[in-house]
Amino acid sequence: MRFDYDVVIIGAGGAGLYAALEASGAGKTAVISKLYPQRSHTGAAQGGIGAALGNLEEDNPEWHAFDTVKGGDYLVDQNAAVILAEEAVRAVYDLENKGLPFSRTPEGKIDQRRFGGHTRDFGAAAVKRSCFSADRTGHMILQTLYQQCIKNNVSFHDEWQAVDVVMDGSRITGIIAFELSTGELHLVSAKAVLFATGGFGRMFKVTSNAIANTGDGPAILARNGLPLMDMEFFQFHPTGIRKMGILITEGVRGEGGMLFNRHGERFMEKYAPTLLDLAPRDMVSRAIITELSRGNGIQGSGAIDDWVNLDASHLGKEVVESKIPDIADFCRTYLGVDPAVEPMPVQPTAHYAMGGIPTDVDGRVTDGTTLWNGLFAAGECACVSVHGANRLGTNSLVELIVYGRRSGQAMAAYVKDAPAANPGSAGNDKLAHWKKRIEALKKGGKKTGDSMEAMKETMMTNVGVYRTEKNIQKAVKDITALRASFGEIGAQDRDAHFNMEVLSILELENLLDLSLHTSAAALARTESRGAHSREDYPERDDAQWLKHTLSRLDKDKIKLDYKPVDVSRWEPKPRVY
Repeated sequence: MRFDYDVVIIGAGGAGLYAALEASGAGKTAVISKLYPQRSHTGAAQGGIGAALGNLEEDNPEWHAFDTVKGGDYLVDQNAAVILAEEAVRAVYDLENKGLPFSRTPEGKIDQRRFGGHTRDFGAAAVKRSCFSADRTGHMILQTLYQQCIKNNVSFHDEWQAVDVVMDGSRITGIIAFELSTGELHLVSAKAVLFATGGFGRMFKVTSNAIANTGDGPAILARNGLPLMDMEFFQFHPTGIRKMGILITEGVRGEGGMLFNRHGERFMEKYAPTLLDLAPRDMVSRAIITELSRGNGIQGSGAIDDWVNLDASHLGKEVVESKIPDIADFCRTYLGVDPAVEPMPVQPTAHYAMGGIPTDVDGRVTDGTTLWNGLFAAGECACVSVHGANRLGTNSLVELIVYGRRSGQAMAAYVKDAPAANPGSAGNDKLAHWKKRIEALKKGGKKTGDSMEAMKETMMTNVGVYRTEKNIQKAVKDITALRASFGEIGAQDRDAHFNMEVLSILELENLLDLSLHTSAAALARTESRGAHSREDYPERDDAQWLKHTLSRLDKDKIKLDYKPVDVSRWEPKPRVY
């Protein structure tokens, strides 16, 4: 079936909904999502949105921008970081005016709390910058923006999986989508398409990411010849629930929670004497893994599957129940632990992709040389780059609202003068190809489970918090072998309606491709920077590696290229906290 729109957004998280809202006034706009919008992964974001409102302490956007650059180990494009910090203030008030129920100070102002890596006076001390709605901030963003999109007559195609794009040279003309409820494939034409498909943490064994986070957008574009940027940088959040990976927000430490090892030592005093438990996430994750390897985990085993304790019990029941109620419920439900009276067992969990689809500050997809007309990306699947080698806490939601909004505005401006979208014969050919492929997948074969688990195991073991050449080479070899045998996989279920086996095969293909991008780029970068920590190359090497990685998929191999980092405002210096 054929659908025609001016603007198509793929993904219904915070970035996609904000972009759809901004673009909806310029033309017929649709959101395509494999989930219902209110189930998008933005809803899992707990702790807050960083914005220099200065409601509790002196603050300004320049300090926020500097923290973003320093936290990203100077791989951040600095002009993009300045835009992020300056527009965050306006974006938070815009969300408030749209109805988002922020937590309040006694005076009625938006409340703010501390978060890792956020400081005043260019690193002098921690500052209260995170605006929040208890520990449900992402969920409230989804509710607010979804309601506004409905009000503005945005069309929604829920439980549709995008599988391909239709290009006319460097201009996008449409997409191919797989409707889960019917099994039908659709050709959707559009003048402008934005990918906002989120992250791809499901490539790792222990992750905070939802099952749906399979990197669909970056994988689709990479198979169509577009490069991905900085894929070696994947953040491990220091405080995931032991064994499960479910996130315990940094807001717990922002409220005063502290990390302890088996000896009752507040070990972050050794690693970040100024910011302590609120150092950037890459530093805290490495500190925890180091403590575990030294036998200082709670079990004292020396294994990385040991854990440390996050203690918030000294805050009292009233603070726990008012400031982190969902976290308290998670711990009681999954661990049988009450955070108001006892510590929470935590370990690092794969959390956030700093890399993704390369864009400019208006969300337009470009590698710095080629601009793909009508093609946009925003949110975690994009790389603008405001996170560099390590994202600061709260900056994910800041990126969603700032660059989702900017992308929507840019799309609205683009479609006013853009030619009518006509996928033509290329679109019909791709539609026919995908119909044949989906039917072929239903003819049986090996199940996805073994390959999926093998991918997660090798990525977690070999491309985790600490990396070495030997381990990354093993990951590249393992992923290459899994991709080579991918054709043997097929669905046992031949039903057209809600065939989740077919969906899982498509998702596995995406994750395998992105795993290869990640491991190949990590193998090439012979330095330690932010979340990319090489034990065999422990120092940051600005002379050789102060540059962005561009990775292109060429059949069974990754070809690498590089582009310069914008360091126009702050000179790279060592990170000391």
